[in-house]
Amino acid sequence: MSDTDTADNYRVTADELRQFIERFERLEAEKKELADQQKEVMAEAKARGYDTKVMRKVVALRKRDKDDIAEEEAVLEMYKEALGMA
Repeated sequence: MSDTDTADNYRVTADELRQFIERFERLEAEKKELADQQKEVMAEAKARGYDTKVMRKVVALRKRDKDDIAEEEAVLEMYKEALGMA
């Protein structure tokens, strides 16, 4: 394969580049819209008296494996006991 063939295989076309960039920009806009909706949900929950900091922790915990959570909690309790915090 010559250098010319390689260059032809990787030649950038304006249309294809524009499509990739526009797709990426649409995804960024969707991501921002979703983030705004999440903020609205948390603002509504806060207005109803919920602790949004704790809610975020619960959301993060729900994403994790139960065994990992149990192990982390056991180590945390052990550390707290060692420091006289339990």
